[in-house]
Amino acid sequence: MSRFEEKTLHSKTIFEGRVIRVQLDTVELPNGNTSTRELVMHSGAVAVMAINSENRMVFVRQYRKPLEREILEIPAGKLEPGEDPDDCARREMEEETGYQAATLKKVSSFYTSPGFADEILYLYEGTGLTEGEARPDEDEFVERVELTLEEAFWAMEAGEICDAKTVAALYWWKSKVLEGK
Repeated sequence: MSRFEEKTLHSKTIFEGRVIRVQLDTVELPNGNTSTRELVMHSGAVAVMAINSENRMVFVRQYRKPLEREILEIPAGKLEPGEDPDDCARREMEEETGYQAATLKKVSSFYTSPGFADEILYLYEGTGLTEGEARPDEDEFVERVELTLEEAFWAMEAGEICDAKTVAALYWWKSKVLEGK
């Protein structure tokens, strides 16, 4: 046991939906006191930085209800239970953009908000793109947008790109350009 570990004394699911489960845990703190933790449990997700032959990154514009507005994001989606992240990345990129990648490489993985959620996101780079037809889910309305690195940073400065996975992807792309790769 680490010196900061919180021992779970009681856990109660308070909501279970299609995307998340919310639970309330009572924990014993390292100093012996108790506290509660509100936790969001999620099966994980993937995101793809797809770079086309013209050195433009592929984004999708979509409405995000929690923000009550449209934003630009890299293609991404939720892992189905037991689904391999590589397979999910290929599926999501094709569904949302129509593109297939000849090369799909896992770049990193990270927890999106570990203070209250266990969602892990697997970040991929997709290259050697072949264009096809997008097949978004029936409740998904997206528009494919392709931007240069400079245009993408302008979009970020304008607040059109504002989610963590896409901001991380832009800085990763910028570091690759600066390295000459």
